[in-house]
Amino acid sequence: MAEPTLVQVFGTNATQTATQLVISKTDLVTVGLTPSATNTAESLMVAILQFAKAELNTTKQETNTDIQVTILDDATPTIIVRNNANYRQLGLTINLETPDTGSGVDPDNY
Repeated sequence: MAEPTLVQVFGTNATQTATQLVISKTDLVTVGLTPSATNTAESLMVAILQFAKAELNTTKQETNTDIQVTILDDATPTIIVRNNANYRQLGLTINLETPDTGSGVDPDNY
């Protein structure tokens, strides 16, 4: 198999150069993002993770061993109390798999 492509992980209009990664907000509408000039960094990160999760998951990894990053939903949301308010906490687990060299996370290994 082959490494997942930019389009598969970041959307139809994703491109890159030597210095830039461009992800179109319109590609993230399918996961619930409402594109605007004032999207928060956190809303964009959540949209990117949700979009990438469709390609980078253990089901697809079973048939494509070149997938080294998987994003999984934690099964059960929990309610936490912070500042006297209830919050729904939803978890994602991101797994990074690379041959064991004893080093930490190096993005160039994936």
